[in-house]
Amino acid sequence: MSPTVRLERLRADHARVLLAFERENRAHFARSIPDRGDAYFAEFAARHEALLAEQEAGVCHFHLVLDEEGDLIGRVNLVDVADGSAELGYRIGEGAAGRGVATAAVREIRRVAGTTYGLVALTAATTLDNLASRRVLERNDFVEIEPITLADRPGVSYRCAHLGH
Repeated sequence: MSPTVRLERLRADHARVLLAFERENRAHFARSIPDRGDAYFAEFAARHEALLAEQEAGVCHFHLVLDEEGDLIGRVNLVDVADGSAELGYRIGEGAAGRGVATAAVREIRRVAGTTYGLVALTAATTLDNLASRRVLERNDFVEIEPITLADRPGVSYRCAHLGH
């Protein structure tokens, strides 16, 4: 049985808990994706405001992934929204990793992308060696499109056109 997750659209009052989440999981995330760098944390308040402005403009949709108790356990985002499509990105905190949370969060954002945002397709990319992320995408009807280079590493791009259900 997959875990129950709830997505909550990013708001201004999420800044404190989101910064704490990113700090607590920095080393965990850096093991599989490029580190955000010290400037990200030093300038977090301005970055958070910029994300909210992008969201208000409709070019991105940012979400917190919450567990049954309402605790922040991840993020799932749709960026570069244009022409009925967006790029999917997600990260799950170390304490929730390996429990199906990413698969459940991606399943939910696929539904929201189609029903709430009116999107018809999503794209995603990951490195070849990030097998967990590849499994999450494949379990959610994403199909491999082409090999790519991602942060100077071999990767693959994916596409999903089965949204809203």
